[in-house]
Amino acid sequence: MTEQYHRWYSQTLNQDMEMLVFGTRGYPVILFPTSMGRYYQNKDYGLIDSARWFIDNGLAKIYCPDAIDLQSWYNKGIHPADRARNHARYDQMLHNEVVPWAMHETGIGKVCVAGCSFGGYHAANYAFKHPERVGHMFSMGGAFDIRMFTDGYYDDNIFYNNPVDYLPGSNHQDLWRMNIILGTSDRDICKEYNYQLSNILNQKHINHWLDVRPFAEHDWPIWKEMFPHYLSTIS
Repeated sequence: MTEQYHRWYSQTLNQDMEMLVFGTRGYPVILFPTSMGRYYQNKDYGLIDSARWFIDNGLAKIYCPDAIDLQSWYNKGIHPADRARNHARYDQMLHNEVVPWAMHETGIGKVCVAGCSFGGYHAANYAFKHPERVGHMFSMGGAFDIRMFTDGYYDDNIFYNNPVDYLPGSNHQDLWRMNIILGTSDRDICKEYNYQLSNILNQKHINHWLDVRPFAEHDWPIWKEMFPHYLSTIS
């Protein structure tokens, strides 16, 4: 399995960023780490290995960028407005740097975004903000209401990075063309967030799959079962 390490200076964030890329061709998959995780986390915890068949057979090329959670939502040392502002800049970095990179390398005009736990938030938020760039969205054990990180503060940056707030009012036609999978489990601490998001999608008549697995916790073993299954739905 081909693995490449990239480090570059992000003009959007004014700092160095790091990323691992797996594979040489196939559908571009942007795979986010969990809460405060680094770009190598999905490799270290076996999620990349669970997708080895798709990578080796040229069906998926997986991009694992760093997150900046410790500068944004998880940074209790700064005002919630600054947390939201930093995340908005991260979203722009993805939109201006990582996603065009992946589309250019693969020659495919849309990407898949995916992630486990807080990575599921990153995937859903990018997908629903920029549906013209996203063909597939896979969340595994995700939660989608960012207000738990804002200490009661609210502004436009929070609204526009909180899928359960802005999605009900969005009528972008590509939302109805996206392959959306919300993976959760009966013992998932984030299960109710998935039901909430599924209800919003149902109210908008947006087709999606709410996949509730039995006898599973909010942890890597079930996510490693889900990820290759979801990759198999890419066509």
